[in-house]
Amino acid sequence: MGELEKPEHIRAALDALGTRQDGKPAAARTAKPKRACLSEVLGMAVEKQYFTVPVNPLGTVKWAAPKSVEEVDPDSVANPRQVRTLLRAVREQGARGTHLEAFFGCLYYAAMRPAEATALTRGQCRLPETGWGTLTLRRGVVRAGAGWTDDGTAHEQRQLKARAEGDSRPVPIPPFLVQMLRAHLERFGTAPDGRLFRTSRGGLLQETGYGEVWARARAEALTEEERASLLARRPYDLRHAGVSLWLASGVDPMECARRAGHTIAVLFRVYAKVLAHAQHQANERIDAAMREWNTPDT
Repeated sequence: MGELEKPEHIRAALDALGTRQDGKPAAARTAKPKRACLSEVLGMAVEKQYFTVPVNPLGTVKWAAPKSVEEVDPDSVANPRQVRTLLRAVREQGARGTHLEAFFGCLYYAAMRPAEATALTRGQCRLPETGWGTLTLRRGVVRAGAGWTDDGTAHEQRQLKARAEGDSRPVPIPPFLVQMLRAHLERFGTAPDGRLFRTSRGGLLQETGYGEVWARARAEALTEEERASLLARRPYDLRHAGVSLWLASGVDPMECARRAGHTIAVLFRVYAKVLAHAQHQANERIDAAMREWNTPDT
């Protein structure tokens, strides 16, 4: 432990946390949590008096997390017409695609994270016959690896991202998604534990599985130029498209952040370019109003 008091060793450890196994820089959102874990371990060592001085050695070294791009690229954001075309291409892939259509619909129309949609149960859904419904999100399913879970399974359920255990997030959903989910439940029912989406054997959806369906839909629905672009390249881009649509529609950013499960600071950082476009539209509306009021009476 005494070797960890040497700045060169701490710096080497931090550099390792900021490097992927292939030698490329890790994303900031990967490196920062790892640094926090290392800080907790070293803090415990200080508390147990394993060091010669009662100081966390991390505090003696200056270190900056790797730079990474967090902003949503507008080129990756599909418009509503493109999303409908993509969802139709998903539906046309037989039973597997039909089952996943509503899953992808949740990512777009409710701006859900894939982990949240994977864990969605019937009890979380309020689906009236007409009008808007509500999804009350409570948990997400993430792949942690069998070596890191208590029961030896590859996945585990966790609380909502950046939320306390037991916290929930109600998300209003438009009538189109309400009807899509009602049709899904009528045709497929639920898994024994109430989950809406599952594999053919009733297991948890795998990213590789629904990723294949999405890649095939993208290849069939988009033009050659669109396929070569960033447009809806990942299923997660549907969530970005959903939030972008809310912002472009004039929904208050605070409400967008609440529905998406962001802090307002994260929303402004991640959707900076989308918000800039919305601000341009707002400026044009203000200009039009000012010109109307400045027009001489006739």
